Amino acid sequence: MASTAPRDDLPRAPEWRRETAPVPYTQALASMEARNRAVAAGEAAELVWLLEHPPVYTAGTSADPAELVDPRFEVVATGRGGRYTYHGPGQRVGYLVLDLNRRGKDVRCFVHAIEGWVIATLARFGVESWRAEQRVGIWTRDIDGREAKIGAIGVRVRRWVTMHGFSVNLDPDLSHFGGIVPCGIAEYGVTSLARLGLSVSAEEWDAALAATAQDFLDALDAAAKRSCR
Repeated sequence: MASTAPRDDLPRAPEWRRETAPVPYTQALASMEARNRAVAAGEAAELVWLLEHPPVYTAGTSADPAELVDPRFEVVATGRGGRYTYHGPGQRVGYLVLDLNRRGKDVRCFVHAIEGWVIATLARFGVESWRAEQRVGIWTRDIDGREAKIGAIGVRVRRWVTMHGFSVNLDPDLSHFGGIVPCGIAEYGVTSLARLGLSVSAEEWDAALAATAQDFLDALDAAAKRSCR
């Protein structure tokens, strides 16, 4: 008779943590780094962490100081990839501490899967969005008909365990993006669900993410067996 015991080589479901109060960026970064070490050591489960930050500008490893136009908020250097990004109230952030030792050691596929997850979640609210060649992030059509960024992605991988993740603009103060050149792309603006006429709470967004999460995890696990598409 075939064994019905769980296989140790299959990834277990990540822990989901959801914050209702803003978490200071440096505090979240320290917690995420500690969780990365614990997951790599086999001492903790993987983590999907949903939260918001007080207003902050973060600098990725490719940040150009010339793109910090007006440092009106705290500026924090971080180890994720990318350039300057804004985080603040009304923007939902998803931090992913996932073990690519088990889910496939391919950072490109990991980013591709995150993009697909955000795109699928936005579609649940009737928003069409897409990837754009040579432009990192999630893009949609703004109210003026032009392309605009509605979601940002920046990741770091250490010991083949991931950190950072993505952010999506629900209803942030879009004027706060004016202090930086977001992700180094000056030709395009940023938008939000609220600007597109949609009122989506953090609770509703988190529930939609959870509803599409299994497809995201399946995409990672499939990418471990073949190249991502």
